[in-house]
Amino acid sequence: MICIKGGNIIDGISNEPYRGDILIEKNKVMKIGRSLDINFPNSVVIDAAGLYVLPGLIDMHCHLREPGHEYKEDIASGTRSAAAGGFTSIACMANTNPPIDNGGMVNFIKTRAKENGVVKVYPIATVTKGMKGKTITEIGELYKAGAVALSDDGRPVEDSNVLKLAIQYSKMFNMPIINHCEDLNLVNDGVMNEGYMSTILGLKGINRAAEEIGIARDIIMAKHYGASIHIAHVSTMGGVELIRQAKREGIPITCETAPHYFSATDEWVDGYDANTKVNPPLRTADDVEAIKEGLRDGTIDAIATDHAPHHRDEKNIEYNIAAFGISGLETAFSLGYTNLVEKGILSLSGLVQKMSSTPANILGIEGGKLGEGSAADITIVDLNSEYIIDTRKFYSKGKNNPFHGKKVKGKILYTIVDGSIVYAHSKIYEGSIDGRVDLLDR
Repeated sequence: MICIKGGNIIDGISNEPYRGDILIEKNKVMKIGRSLDINFPNSVVIDAAGLYVLPGLIDMHCHLREPGHEYKEDIASGTRSAAAGGFTSIACMANTNPPIDNGGMVNFIKTRAKENGVVKVYPIATVTKGMKGKTITEIGELYKAGAVALSDDGRPVEDSNVLKLAIQYSKMFNMPIINHCEDLNLVNDGVMNEGYMSTILGLKGINRAAEEIGIARDIIMAKHYGASIHIAHVSTMGGVELIRQAKREGIPITCETAPHYFSATDEWVDGYDANTKVNPPLRTADDVEAIKEGLRDGTIDAIATDHAPHHRDEKNIEYNIAAFGISGLETAFSLGYTNLVEKGILSLSGLVQKMSSTPANILGIEGGKLGEGSAADITIVDLNSEYIIDTRKFYSKGKNNPFHGKKVKGKILYTIVDGSIVYAHSKIYEGSIDGRVDLLDR
């Protein structure tokens, strides 16, 4: 039994935090209340006075690289990185080698996660076979195997007729399609946002139109075929406005952004640090403000990490040939708290909604709320704790993160998955923790 005492609880249901205790037995929240009797033999007691107790964070978009690219990341390292970031559930993208395009691959991910993972892993399967954009996968087979969504992330489904067929079949199983919105012909080997900075730096730019044309196409598809499309990693002002207008019209669209799109701009590319190279690229200050406004007014539904770890040799090279991607699981919450909550863009409850409750709803998975009888997936944070991001301490194999050395607030102290403490005091725990756990060293 675990007893969390005296924490400020954000339950994912109420708008305001409240002070209370939580009793956990096995994998469930047994009781929530004030001044509960916590004197149980052999129980673990977490003194959460002054801390905030949240529903476990849920990342609906990350890359675990296994199988095929385990030198970048694998399920063992990726789930430990997730736990250190406060995530109790993650949904992994299908662009592995081979891709997750059949039931056997879905089962492989689930089995490996059960054997080697420390958080819950939900596989996302491909929309098309081999991610080639030609033929849709056996969606019913993927659903029965346990896939929670469909995505060719890394590549858009360019053929609108193929996307139409995928929409029609996915509706039968209530599976969202997560689309990477991009006109690849307009990208044309660009490596950063097209604009003043790309000109100054002499780097080939990617115009916002590449993303916005893709978003517009998907909005039209959702409107005419009546199925939910989830738009991945929105990064532009125009994209936010397209989605805002679509929602006003009642079109079934949801979307996400990632922490780097509200925390950094294309000015960060100055110096040619390839850790700033991401797809879609970092945009301008005006785009960043539009992303923040989209989060504030509800246009943007969720915050996902788009965790994309790479080996150092793929980043410590010339900007033009470096890999795209940021290793983001371990910095996502702190960047959200520092740049959104501290700046008055979102309340803490609003941030929890974007990083837990809404992702659970979109994917149709358990989590996102704390109530008696709910799964004991819990994150405990110290909002007053300031720290310097140090990528050398990441549990992820990927150290490619442009926020190394930046000061942030909101430190993850505990991650509890199905009633087991998997992360505490900056350490991963893979067995049981007996006796009292206090916070004297925080």
